[in-house]
Amino acid sequence: MSAEPLDPIPLSALQHWACCPRQCALIHVEQVFAENLFTQRGQAPHKRVDDPGCEVRDGLRVERALPLFNDHLGLVGKADVVEFLPDGTPYPVEYKHGSRHKRADIAACDDIQLAAQALCLEEMFGKRVPEGALYYATSRRRRIVAACSKVGVRNLTPTR
Repeated sequence: MSAEPLDPIPLSALQHWACCPRQCALIHVEQVFAENLFTQRGQAPHKRVDDPGCEVRDGLRVERALPLFNDHLGLVGKADVVEFLPDGTPYPVEYKHGSRHKRADIAACDDIQLAAQALCLEEMFGKRVPEGALYYATSRRRRIVAACSKVGVRNLTPTR
């Protein structure tokens, strides 16, 4: 008897789990999501990046709403923005509401989602993703995240 394959884990669920396991269960298991002022503020920065598209900006190919997967880790999701450097290296940029000056524990939750995107991009394009960025809409600034945060993602994903 063979084991049934596990459902893939949405990338956003990793961020939700790291921040609040109850929130993760409500959204991803129970399918309960209550729209309110705070969720609307969080969705506002995504309006621009939720429509799939590609453009060349400052010499970089920029993909919006790029579907992501990592079959080995069982991850699926969508990158807000992926900038492709001249050598083809993907550079993920995750859009968030608020300022880049967050408490360290909250910032770490955002880092996990970005690191998971990097793991997907590495499998999809066969190139190492040394860093990415979180773009915070309120401060209109990026916070660079080095690849070392990927270790946290490996600890959150099931081994197959």
